[in-house]
Amino acid sequence: MWRFLGTSKALTSSDVWFLGKCYKRLSEESSSDSDSESGHAAFLEDFSSRIWITYRKGFDATADSKYTSDVNWGCMVRSSQMLVAQALIFHHLGRSWRKPSEKPYNPEYIGILHMFGDSEACAFSIHNLLQAGKSYGLAAGSWVGPYAMCRAWQTLVRTNREQREVVNGNESFPMALYVVSGDEDGERGGAPVVCIDVATQLCCDFNKGQSTWSPILLLVPLVLGLDKINPRYIPLLKETFTFPQSLGILGGKPGTSTYIAGVQDDRALYLDPHEVQMVKLHYLLSIYEHQFYICVFLPPVT
Repeated sequence: MWRFLGTSKALTSSDVWFLGKCYKRLSEESSSDSDSESGHAAFLEDFSSRIWITYRKGFDATADSKYTSDVNWGCMVRSSQMLVAQALIFHHLGRSWRKPSEKPYNPEYIGILHMFGDSEACAFSIHNLLQAGKSYGLAAGSWVGPYAMCRAWQTLVRTNREQREVVNGNESFPMALYVVSGDEDGERGGAPVVCIDVATQLCCDFNKGQSTWSPILLLVPLVLGLDKINPRYIPLLKETFTFPQSLGILGGKPGTSTYIAGVQDDRALYLDPHEVQMVKLHYLLSIYEHQFYICVFLPPVT
């Protein structure tokens, strides 16, 4: 089952920056130009290799609730799952990895999908994120802001790592995680500063002093406006998509979140979690249900 979001007419001939990679002259109308055609095809291949996680219905009720679907309230959770999934793809498979057109699929790719299944048995499921973020206000049926979402990930990653070490010593989340926040609640605006000493200590704690280098995921919750984004932030936000380390942005407005993965001119390209699909059994993903985590063709543009 293939999902189509947007059409080829959504993009212009301008360059696109997508998760740190530039695609030049994407317009299909310039098909006589071989560079344009190859750029367009390469972008589609890159985009369709990203993991797309959406609303689900039919999962087991989350703890302390009767909710068996996250429709109308879980978009921030799903957007955050997409961002972390890309971090795992980049770490294990590299930025240049593309989903093959035919089976078999990379076992590490299937393993990453398993982590985001919709059951407590899956490490980074919506069930476990809600439990980890309970002290920050995460609850089934309620929308959550970016600060609380980042803290939920911080808690879940720490818990997951501790449990894996206790059970069998296997690697869990393969990188340190640093939530860069300027104040206690993260909702007052302002520009937080990355503290190198803090990042160094987190990496040292992660690798237990056994290595001089460790990967680290930086999550930076920001308030960039009230009803809409302050225009003065737009150039700087666009610049972040040119960084080779870029993992995109969880963005939108209160009550609506998407996973913004690229920009073209002053427009954002994103994967939209507001598509309702039936829950998929994580142990069947290696057979065929991985297709429900794939979004092909061009993304929506705002």
